[in-house]
Amino acid sequence: MMYIRIAAVLCFLAVALGAFGAHGLRATLETRGMLDVWNKAVLYHFIHAIALLVLALFGSINRGAWWLLFAGIFLFSGSLYLIALIPQARDWLGPVTPVGGLCFLAGWAWLIIAPPK
Repeated sequence: MMYIRIAAVLCFLAVALGAFGAHGLRATLETRGMLDVWNKAVLYHFIHAIALLVLALFGSINRGAWWLLFAGIFLFSGSLYLIALIPQARDWLGPVTPVGGLCFLAGWAWLIIAPPK
């Protein structure tokens, strides 16, 4: 049940951050040329949060994939959100974003390799 709740919270946050970026932050993000960065963060966040919800509904066989996708949201989308909001963050968060992408890839690879049950 905890996995379902975490996934639901992440889905909620993806919608909220998408709306906030489209309305509350739009002018700031456009001025900084970061609207596309924000939108990419929201897209990957939402897709993977939905994947977490689906995985949570199918028991414990895919917990490793679940945690990898969770880490990907945190590292990939989280770093992009911060880079879009804080221009100076690019210097120290730029290397974190690809690690999040690797977590996404590893999570999907887990699902490819994991034995079906």
